[in-house]
Amino acid sequence: MGYRKDYALPGHLMGNSSELSHLDRTGNPRMVDVGEKKVTHRIAEAEARVVFPLAAWEKVLAGDLPKGGIETPAKIAGIQAAKRTSEWIPLCHPLPLDSVNIEIDATTGCTLQVRCIAQATARTGVEMEAMVGAAAAALCLYDMTKALSKGIVLQEVRLLRKSGGKSGEWTAQ
Repeated sequence: MGYRKDYALPGHLMGNSSELSHLDRTGNPRMVDVGEKKVTHRIAEAEARVVFPLAAWEKVLAGDLPKGGIETPAKIAGIQAAKRTSEWIPLCHPLPLDSVNIEIDATTGCTLQVRCIAQATARTGVEMEAMVGAAAAALCLYDMTKALSKGIVLQEVRLLRKSGGKSGEWTAQ
């Protein structure tokens, strides 16, 4: 099974936009120069959701899990991933993170909500670190519970809020 060429990206996604800071004026990728930006305290919070089929959800809530506890490994996975974001995302700057915190809560609809809060005192934001941390923790939750069901779904990896830097405060609607 090969790559389907009929699903090529539209031209505007291939690098023709002058609004994307990681592309030069000819559309070639580049790492943004942040050398002149001010060092500020930056915080970002992101979430991911892990949705379970009902039978699997009941086992998660009961703690009836084939690999044992799932919260600690997921938190460690999220923290490790946030610290290595520049290795996951090619044009992302490596950042000296001040802290990364992963929270996992059961919510309605057979769902675990993973939240990652990343902080740094740096020249560029930590949005990607927060999103990668949330995504990796959610992936670890899937891995720890996949024996219960292959129908577990990861949803809504998204930024919830960010602060710091030139653009200031932002909160998801």
